[in-house]
Amino acid sequence: MTDVVRTSSAPTPVGAYPHARRVGQLLFLSGVGPRVPTDNSIPGNVYDADGKVTGYDIAAQCRQVFANVRAVLEASGARWEDLVDVTVYLTDMSHDFATYNKLYAEHFAGVDACRTTLGITALPTPIAIELKCVAALR
Repeated sequence: MTDVVRTSSAPTPVGAYPHARRVGQLLFLSGVGPRVPTDNSIPGNVYDADGKVTGYDIAAQCRQVFANVRAVLEASGARWEDLVDVTVYLTDMSHDFATYNKLYAEHFAGVDACRTTLGITALPTPIAIELKCVAALR
């Protein structure tokens, strides 16, 4: 297995970085957002006539970002259960945390990863959530 992972099953990175990098038995995922890999769309975003985001569905973005993390893990030879640390960035903690926390509990049931959730003011693209993960490979 190469130590650098790039996959077409996850959204193309928005900068000069790989989807993941293996160092020893640890797999470090770059920040993963909820863009759809096939067309780069953002689930749940609502746009005005000028293309500005006027609203979004955090549940749709959560589901897609979890699917994207799973895709990077699988492309790396890792499994969902191999996650050991998850850092979550939310652009609207007061509005989105409850929904995100509920969906996280459903999707991560049985995964004993450490977790940190941070409220931030913006992400590089018009998304409301991003995950940064570490997995321990078997």
